[in-house]
Amino acid sequence: MSPSKREREYAKRRYDEWQQRLAVREAQARKARRNALAAVGAVVGVLAVVGAVALFANNNSGSDTASSSASGSATAAQPTSTGSAAAATAVATAGAPSGSAAVTAASNPCASPPAKPASPKSYSTPPDFTLAGGKTWNLAMETSCGPIAITLDGAKAPKAVSSTIFLARNAFWDGTPCHRLTTAGIYVLQCGDPTGSGSGGPGYSYGPVENAPADNVYPAGTVAMARQGGNGNSMGSQFFLVYKDSTIPSDNAGGYTVIGKIVGGLDVVEKVAAGGVAGGASDGAPTRAISITSTTVSSG
Repeated sequence: MSPSKREREYAKRRYDEWQQRLAVREAQARKARRNALAAVGAVVGVLAVVGAVALFANNNSGSDTASSSASGSATAAQPTSTGSAAAATAVATAGAPSGSAAVTAASNPCASPPAKPASPKSYSTPPDFTLAGGKTWNLAMETSCGPIAITLDGAKAPKAVSSTIFLARNAFWDGTPCHRLTTAGIYVLQCGDPTGSGSGGPGYSYGPVENAPADNVYPAGTVAMARQGGNGNSMGSQFFLVYKDSTIPSDNAGGYTVIGKIVGGLDVVEKVAAGGVAGGASDGAPTRAISITSTTVSSG
């Protein structure tokens, strides 16, 4: 073999070896890039989850959910009332129907603007719990979205109905917003907090729970009192209107005091619920703002 041929073959082997080493280095580089991208993706995913959890916690920790604080169930945040000091705890729900925060004024059936809140009234002691007198009462509630008529059962919930009569007669709810709408797991519109923050009340609290359903089912049209999770003596002025059959698990304090039912105007609550929750969540302030403008109560 001539020297020139040997040199060409040697050069070719060197070139082939160099190409093989280059291919190995390229494969290693590609693998390193993939690993780096995967690590960045994992970090971004974790941060997204943490951010979502923080946002959800922030949205719920400062507001009352159906009374003064919220206790969570496996499927939904329960109606609660924080009163003086309960922190709201909520469990996220999946597949929640929610409204867009971009609902226009034209599509909002609540033509009247929410009532301007008056200075919150406060009472140092509960009212006389014999006010209900074991009778049926009629509560006419005017709202910025239309009238709602409620019958109150003074026989089954004497304390809660007596308090309701007292607050209605004293115009306590005039100008108060319905501050919380829940559109997944449970279906309620919560009202009665004069501050609109979810932690306000009449200055007094009472209990225990009365007339709670044994099966934890609250049919559409149910009106029930909100309270703190685990505290049956924490009822005040906050209540919730059920616009779709809901199962709300009880806790160690029992269920939620049912004071009556909606006999007219359930469609008012339904059209507020149809607007969804502001920001597209499933639990929070309703996009279609609604407030109570006046209440009158009469014996049935």
